[in-house]
Amino acid sequence: MEEKIQVADTPELIEGRRLLTLKACLKLECKGMGRSHGPSAYSRIKQEFGLKGNKQSVLEQFEALLREKGILV
Repeated sequence: MEEKIQVADTPELIEGRRLLTLKACLKLECKGMGRSHGPSAYSRIKQEFGLKGNKQSVLEQFEALLREKGILV
């Protein structure tokens, strides 16, 4: 059985993948892992989307935002 992989080749798909990657990074940060050099996903999401709160509440708000945009099901 051949597995189909969707290539992110449009600006919309690329942006969607970027946002899902940010969500995954924030989930790791909530568990105490995933911190890299440079700004954290937590600080980037808060700054870019104007969200407030601790990591867990920002994750919940961000997931709701992604659902509204149709990026997260």
